[in-house]
Amino acid sequence: MGTLTKKQIEMLWGGDGPYSQTRLVREVRILDDKVSREFLVVEVDINPTTFELIKRYRNDGEFKDDIAIQQLLDHAEYRGPADGYVSMAFSDQYQEGDEEVVVEANLALQRTQETIIKMHKFVLDKYFVLK
Repeated sequence: MGTLTKKQIEMLWGGDGPYSQTRLVREVRILDDKVSREFLVVEVDINPTTFELIKRYRNDGEFKDDIAIQQLLDHAEYRGPADGYVSMAFSDQYQEGDEEVVVEANLALQRTQETIIKMHKFVLDKYFVLK
């Protein structure tokens, strides 16, 4: 089991373990005096400690061939300690009644959640004694 500094523990955001979040957003773009387009967007905020630990081990065992994690590490942007690492996992134009885009967005949301859970599990297994 590894050890985390007090600062690393604080940057897990969860108190007793890692906390991150995903969200599915309906983005409405307004041009001049009318709605021009709508998009469905999947976004993710990852706590700084988890992101940095996974990045450190990105070429080891379970992560080296994980395309979702590799892309997340390559494309996330650090927005400070309060927001952590932010990335967009999906974006596609949406038109009312377009159920195919809704299904794709929900699948992307689910895959993103699974990726974050895998990352959190690594941190928990390597740095915490599970109760």
